Amino acid sequence: METTMPEMPKGQMDAEPASADDTDMAAVLAGVAIRPSLNAAVVIEAYSKPMGEMDLSELAIALQQDMDAMFAGDMSRVEAMLFGQAHALQTIFMNLARRSTAQQYVKNADTYLRLALKAQSQCRATLETLAAIKNPPVVVAQQTNINNGGQQQVNNGGAVPMPGQNVHAREKTEIEPNKLLETPNGERMDFGTTGKASRADPGMATLGAIKRPQERGR
Repeated sequence: METTMPEMPKGQMDAEPASADDTDMAAVLAGVAIRPSLNAAVVIEAYSKPMGEMDLSELAIALQQDMDAMFAGDMSRVEAMLFGQAHALQTIFMNLARRSTAQQYVKNADTYLRLALKAQSQCRATLETLAAIKNPPVVVAQQTNINNGGQQQVNNGGAVPMPGQNVHAREKTEIEPNKLLETPNGERMDFGTTGKASRADPGMATLGAIKRPQERGR
């Protein structure tokens, strides 16, 4: 009995397994598609038409060099970028504010003025970001709560001693006044004990026992 093989779809018959070169090329293209320097280069090239035609690969290389410098800790390009943006936003604000004064209708003037104030707000935010990069804020922890398995530890923040400062100076200052009320042997002084009369003032002699009226008649 003759066996007939099922007919394969034409598209499936023509398909061939992907080669190793095709797989490697797909991986390379995927890596290039998500590379930040190339992504930024594409956007910059699209918005930089007034500057003329730009080579995409050279632009991506220049961006990657700036990124490497930033990763190494050089923030000068970032600071320059923010400062340049602040200047550009200031220019936009001035242009829109000037155009708002030339409008005859209140609605048009209000639109231009609102856009001008938005540009001014972005300019201020950009300068604040630049200032934060130049002078990072100092964070001081006042209290730390740690709960390990039901055992809670609370550390209250205090003043950090300066280099060379005696950390026991404050404890000594707080304990020192208490020593004035103690005798050398460690016992507290008894303020109820009667002292002897002073020779300098005999009139301040120690008084004898005071007799009450009932005791005088006895």
